[in-house]
Amino acid sequence: MAKIFVEAYGCSASFADSEMISGLVLNGGHTLADNSSDSDLNVIVTCSVKDSTANKMMYRINSLKSKPLIVAGCLPKAEKENVEKFSENASLLGPNSLGKTLQVINSTLEGRKQIALEDTDLSKIGLPKVRLNPTVGIVEIASGCMSECTFCQTKLSKGDLSSYRLGDIVRQVQTEIKEGCKEVWLTSTDNGCYGFDIGTDLPSLVNAVSEIPDDFIIRVGMMNPMYMPRIKENLIESFDNDKIFKFLHIPVQSGSDKVLNDMKRGHTSGTFMEIVNKVKERFADFTISTDIIVGFPTETEKEFQKTIALLDETKPDVVNLSKYSARPGTDAAKLDQIDAAEVKRRTKVVFEQISKLSMESNEKWIGWKGRVLFDEMTDEGIKGRNFAYKPIAVKDKVELGQSHTVEIIEATVKRLIGKIVS
Repeated sequence: MAKIFVEAYGCSASFADSEMISGLVLNGGHTLADNSSDSDLNVIVTCSVKDSTANKMMYRINSLKSKPLIVAGCLPKAEKENVEKFSENASLLGPNSLGKTLQVINSTLEGRKQIALEDTDLSKIGLPKVRLNPTVGIVEIASGCMSECTFCQTKLSKGDLSSYRLGDIVRQVQTEIKEGCKEVWLTSTDNGCYGFDIGTDLPSLVNAVSEIPDDFIIRVGMMNPMYMPRIKENLIESFDNDKIFKFLHIPVQSGSDKVLNDMKRGHTSGTFMEIVNKVKERFADFTISTDIIVGFPTETEKEFQKTIALLDETKPDVVNLSKYSARPGTDAAKLDQIDAAEVKRRTKVVFEQISKLSMESNEKWIGWKGRVLFDEMTDEGIKGRNFAYKPIAVKDKVELGQSHTVEIIEATVKRLIGKIVS
C-alpha cells in the first residue's frame, strides 16, 4: 500500500479524470496523500492547450520527479518527447487510458517506467471517484471531438468523438446526487457534438438529466458553434427548465470569417451571433461565455478589428482571452507567426474591451435578489452561483452546498458581491 498524491490542471474534464484516478487509487488498496511531500508516488493530470500552460506543466513535472512520477492527461499524448526531456523516468498515462491506471501505478512503484497512451475500452462512466468538491459532480459525457482545428492539440490527445450512452450518463448523475452533489457539470471536449456518433444529441441528454426528480442544478459545458445550427432550437427549448443554469460557453475564437476558416473552426461569426440573439430573445437574463484567440498567424489588423466589432455587437458576459501560441504538431504552428509585440498590443486592446463589457454586464445585477447555491471555496472565501451562473461572493458565514436568498449590493469585473437576506 502506497500514499499517492494526485493533482490536476486544465479543463473540467481533466479534473474529472483526476477524481477518477483518485477513486481507482483507493480501490486498488492505496491511500491518497494530501501533498507531494508526504507521498510515495505523484500523479499529475496535465493540460496542453496553450504554451503558457504547457510550460507550467513542464515546470511542475520537473519539481515532482524526485519521487516516482506518473504524467497523465493530454500532455504526454500530445508531446511525449518533451515530457520525457523533463522527466525521462516518469510513467505516462493517456487521457483515454484510465483502464490501465492501477497497472501503471504498481509498475512505477516497483521502479519500472510504463507508457500507457493507447485508448482503452473502459468507459469513464461509473468509475469510482474522489470528488475535489463535494458539492459539484463532474460527469464526462464523451471523449474526443469531431473538429480539426488547426491551432488545437486536443484532437491529438483525445482523438475522435466517442459519446457515452445517454442512460449510463443519467445513472451517473443519479449517483452524484445520491452522494450529496447539488450541482452537476456535463462536460466533454465539445458538448455540442455529443451523441452524433450514437444516434442522439445534447438536447435529448439535457432533457433526460433534468427529469431526475431531485433538488439539483445542471451546468452544461462548452460547445463549439459549428454544431449549434443542428441542435440550437431544441437546446434552447431544453434550457427552459429551472434545473438548468442559464449559461452557455460558446467559443467563437475570432470575429473574422477568414481567420475562422484558416482555423478550420467550421462556423462563421454569423453562426455565433445568431445563437446569442436567439438565446437573448428567449431568456431575459442569460450568461454567454466565449473564448477569443488573439494573434492567429493569418490575423491582419483588419481581421482583428472584426473581432473587436463582434464583441461590441454581441456583448458576451464572460470572455476567456488567449494569446495565440503555436502548439507542436498542429497545422497552424507551420505558418509564419505574428510579431510577439503586436500580439501583446492586440491582447491589451481586447482585454480592456472585455473588462468594460464584463463590468457593464455585472452592474446590471445590482439590486437583484434571489436564490444562490454556494458551490466553491476560494482563497477569498466562499462563492456561489445564481440561476444565470453568475459568481457571487458574500462575507456571511456559509457552508458549501447551502442555498440562501442573496441580494446583490456591488459588482466588480469578475464577480458580484452580495449579502444574505434569508
